[in-house]
Order: sequence, then structure tokens, then C-alpha cells
Amino acid sequence: MADPSSYRPRPGEIPDSPGVYKFRDEHRRVIYVGKAKSLRQRLASYFQDLANLHPRTATMVTTAAAVEWTVVSTEVEALQLEYSWIKEYDPRFNVKYRDDKSYPYLAVTLNEEFPRVQVMRGAKRKGVRYFGPYGQAWAIRETVDLMLRVFPVRTCSAGVLKNHQQKGRPCLLGYIGKCSAPCVGRVTAEEHRELAEEFCDFMAGRTGTYIRRLEKQMTAAAEEMEYERAARLRDDIDALRRALEKNAVVLADATDADLMALAEDELEAAVQIFHVRGGRVRGQRGWVTDKVEAVDTAGLVEHALQQLYGEERGESVPKEVLVPALPEAADTVGQWLSERRGAQVSLRIPQRGDKKDLMETVQRNAQQALALHKTKRASDLTTRSRALEEIAEALGLDSAPLRIECFDISHFQGEDVVASMVVFEDGLPRKSEYRRFQIKGRVGETQVWHGEGQDDVRSMHEVISRRFRRYLAEKDRTGEWIGADDPGERDGMPGTATHPSHPSHADHAGHADHAGGPGGPATDDDGRPRRFAYPPQLVVVDGGQPQVAAARRALDELGIDDVAVCGLAKRLEEVWLPGESDPVVLPRSSEGLYLLQRVRDTAHDFAIRYQRSKRTKRIRTSPLDAVHGLGERRKQALIKHFGSVKRLRQATIEQICEVPGMGRKTAESVVAALAAAAPAAPAVNTATGEIMEENDGGSTA
Repeated sequence: MADPSSYRPRPGEIPDSPGVYKFRDEHRRVIYVGKAKSLRQRLASYFQDLANLHPRTATMVTTAAAVEWTVVSTEVEALQLEYSWIKEYDPRFNVKYRDDKSYPYLAVTLNEEFPRVQVMRGAKRKGVRYFGPYGQAWAIRETVDLMLRVFPVRTCSAGVLKNHQQKGRPCLLGYIGKCSAPCVGRVTAEEHRELAEEFCDFMAGRTGTYIRRLEKQMTAAAEEMEYERAARLRDDIDALRRALEKNAVVLADATDADLMALAEDELEAAVQIFHVRGGRVRGQRGWVTDKVEAVDTAGLVEHALQQLYGEERGESVPKEVLVPALPEAADTVGQWLSERRGAQVSLRIPQRGDKKDLMETVQRNAQQALALHKTKRASDLTTRSRALEEIAEALGLDSAPLRIECFDISHFQGEDVVASMVVFEDGLPRKSEYRRFQIKGRVGETQVWHGEGQDDVRSMHEVISRRFRRYLAEKDRTGEWIGADDPGERDGMPGTATHPSHPSHADHAGHADHAGGPGGPATDDDGRPRRFAYPPQLVVVDGGQPQVAAARRALDELGIDDVAVCGLAKRLEEVWLPGESDPVVLPRSSEGLYLLQRVRDTAHDFAIRYQRSKRTKRIRTSPLDAVHGLGERRKQALIKHFGSVKRLRQATIEQICEVPGMGRKTAESVVAALAAAAPAAPAVNTATGEIMEENDGGSTA
């Protein structure tokens, strides 16, 4: 626990201007981000007698070890930068609304030649128009099914579209009139895009005009005695009205607004949002958050608005945002929303009428969401705490392991050797910090031997060494920034009070598979949570005594003695400790054992998925690709029959002919292709002069 006076800035050092500040802990991890109209006044409020601070604020300032700030020109810039940093650094003491699901949207891909209507989840893409979010994906599909009769827009995937373009005939939807069949040229790209834009206009709330136009066309067709066309238009109107009936009118005058309500107690808060477009409720979403900072209702509203609209632009931000309490800087937030929309946005509290009545409905939803969350979480918190305590007691740890890292090795018959690292904090998976590794060979040797023939023990030693070598490099670093850009320049803001050193690059001994892994380009020093700048309390390895000994040896070689190690063997679910001849056997009903199993299984699945993806890529680029007439099915049959390309290379023509579907001519072509692709000479380890023989080791369990 740090004394705030040890890192308090000197008097007069903090500017009296708008800005954003960051508190960091001893590992240089950003733990809190805030903004202020006056940095000097706001930061001074943190460095007072701890007895006068809110308990949560006192915990934050005693956990921190440094404070930095960035000066900006306006309060709106401060609001935007605060949101960007909270999203980037994921500080533990900031309010962050979390959700247990990804809400589905109705999306129209206007960025494609033939726009497609589909259900989409996750991050929004450029050039795609979104409607929603909806509570359930089936609600979107029902609405789309009704509207395709009137707006026959493409709904098929790119692969299906290409397939039917090659066939020259449409799919079933094209035959029954629910697709305009642009794949076979029934409509041009321009005509199909016009259909998609009309679909978007209707979904955006401009419904009355379109239905009245169809009614006029139906009447005109009837007067001209085109009764079949009139009947078709009548059915189209009925379909559109049924689609509209799914969302009852709640606000008059075709109002576009988002209504936000909160339910809270001393520890948690739930927020509910109703999205009203064209006077109808088009979508609903909700979040829950822990009150990890001292924040009131107005502050919770401001955080929710940042999360809700931080990535939105244009019409995604409505004309009106109705809230239960105005943020402290309501004018600043309103200006920020207006800039994101590109037009004036009204931020206010509803006082009377239909909007106030609907806000009460949203409030009831928020209260129910908070009650449901507490019912679910009460047992979860108790169970996780008990599991961590049981692990600490079984392993003889001084305290519960709040951060657990688990490593697993995976390969397929000695090839494509990979490793995975998963992270659990407070008993919950932290997916943003999962990592995967390619096992290359011993770090530090002049010649790096390849993956074939490696065993799990040697691979485990390598991956543990690589992970903790990076941690030590950060721990022993003397103030130099590691990264590609100066922090102030990267943020795009002037006046960042940070270390002035120039960037330097970390040692690249060993490589992870993507940015952020050990040995790759790193910017840990700026506090991003995806780096390796802080250690776990417990390392779990998938395996028994040999794997545990290898992990412990790797840590001892690096001089790390404050990280506990254990292994979980699959056969009897025994927990192995370094240097112990007998395992620790936890009861089958133990919550601690269940948590260790979950951690181990998560690491195993993560490693298997990566290994399979690498193997798939290797198979796709195998020497068998050069064999004329040998399709994917027969390639897989060959690999399955012989077990590996190496064994297939050793097979005779007669043995290859034994594989179902393989003729002699094809077998001869396979032998010739493999002979042409064979290595000219065996691999040699230049450090020892040893010839590296191929090994057909089995895959990991």
C-alpha cells in the first residue's frame, strides 16, 4: 500500500486548465482515469487526509504509485479522451458497464455491390447501416421475413451469391419472390441498391408515406382492372402493417429518442435503455456495473452515455436523450452528443406526459434487472471466494490467488507445436489477456530447432521462460519507454506529463503469435492491460510432475520465487506441486478443484483451436496440392490413413493404393510430388552438430 504523499506532484506543477489524468500502480498499470475542468483543483482533492476521502477513493489512491495528466483545449475534448482511455486501458477503479450478451442488430451492408440484409452482432462495421438492438435474433428474422415480400433484398451470404452467379439460376427465395435475384441479373445493381435504401427508409421510421403510396397504387390498379396486381399490393400492405404491429406506438409525432433509467444501491447499479424510433420502441438493452469509484447517479448517467454513444455517429445518436439525472457538466455532454450526431441533440429529464410515463416503464425494467443480477451473483461471489480460499489452503499459499495463469502445450504428431496462456482474475476469465505461442526452440541458441519431435516438458519450459523473461525485463527497466511512439504523440494531445525518454525496443528472443506477446513489439509502460507487465500469484500447467518441474525450473532460472506453481493431471485430476512425490488430492465436490479444472480446460481448448488452425493452413499448402486431380477429400483420407505427411512420404505406391478411392496413377503422382518436395538434407543443430531426426510423436491429450 503506497502513501499518496510519496508521488504527489510538487506545488504549481499541475496546470489550472481542462485535462484528463491517469493513476498508475507499481506495475505501471493504469488503475483510474478521470477528467477535470481544472486539473489543479481536481488532483488536489485526492491528496488530502485519507480519513476525509470516500473509502473507494482512498483505496484507489493508496493502490496507485504515480499520477500523470494530459492538458486539452476544451471540456468536450476531455470527455472524449477520457472515454478513449477508459476503453483502451480498462482501469480497475473506473465504472464500466458490463453485459452478459451481445445484442443482435438488423444490418444492411450498403458497402457491398449488392447490399445484404442480415443479423449482426459485435463491433459495428463501416458502411453498414444498423437498426436495433433487438432483444432476440428471432424477432429480427420475423420482421425481415414479412418485409422481404415488399423489399426483396438479398439475404444470402457472399459464398451462396457467388455459387448462384456461377450456376446461372437463383435460390429458392428468388423463385418465391422474396429476393430480386441480382445474382442472375433480374435486377441491376442500381435497382437492387434502391430496394435496399427503401428498406432502410422504412426501418428508420418513414413508414406512413410508403404505405400511403402503396395504397394509391393498389387503388389505381383496381380502377384499371389489374386485379392481380392490386391483390399483390394489398398483401404487401398487410405484411408491412403486421411488421409495424410488432412495435406498438409509444410516443406521438414520430419521436426519435433514447430513454435511460438507473437502479442502484451502495455497491452496484443497473442501467436500461429503450431505443424509440418513429415513435416505436425499436430496441432495448441493459448493463450492470460495480460501483468501484465514488460516483452518484449523475456520474453513472455520464459514464453510461459515454459507453452508449462513444462509438456512434450520425443518426445512431438520436435527437433526444432522456435521462433520470443530468450529468455534472450537462452542457459539455450535450455538445459532445451533438458533435457525434452532426446536429443538435437535446439532453434532458422528462417532466410530464407520455415520455415521463415511458421513463417509468424503463425504470421498472432497470429495477428488475438489478434484482435479477443480484440473485444470480450472490451465489457466484460466494462460490468464487470459497474456490480461491480452498486453492490457497490446498497449495499452502499466504493469500487467495486473485490472478491465475494457466499454460498448455498442443501439437499434432510432433508438428505445429503451440502453447496457450489463459488468465483468470477473481475466479473469472479475462479473455483480453489470453495469449498463444508458437514453440520455436530454445531461446538463446544460435540455431533454433523446429517443432517436430519436441516434447511437452521442453516446450513448457520454453513458454514459461518467455512469458516471465518479459515480466522481468519490465520490472528491471530503468524508466525507458518500450513502444513505437511517444505516449503524448500517440494520444494526439499536447502537454502529456510523462517520462521524456525516447522509445526503445524489447529483446525479441522468442515470438508470440500476435502483438502483445512476449518478445513482440510492446507498449506495456503506457498501462495497456493486454501486456505482460505484472505477474500472477499462481501458475497452473496442464500436466503432472514433469511439466510442473519444468515450469518451476524455468522460474528458478529467472530468479522468480514469489509465484506459486502447480499442475493438474487429467487422468485422476490430481494437483501436483514442485518437488513433491505425492500429489494433492482435492475432494471431487471441491469448488477449488472445479475452478482449477475450468482454468485447465479453458487453456486446453484455446491451445487446441490454435493448433488446429495452424494444421489446417499447413494441410492446405502441403506438397499434395501439386498432385493433379487430388481433391480435399482424398487428401484428408491419405493423412488420416498414414497419420502424417512424413509417413505418407515413406509409403510405397502399393500401400497408397490401399487407401479407398486411390488409383495407381494417382498414387504414382503422390509419390512423385512428395519426392520433389522432400528436404535436400536433414536439419542440423549447429550448436551441438546433432542431426535432427524426424519423430512421429503423438498429439497431446
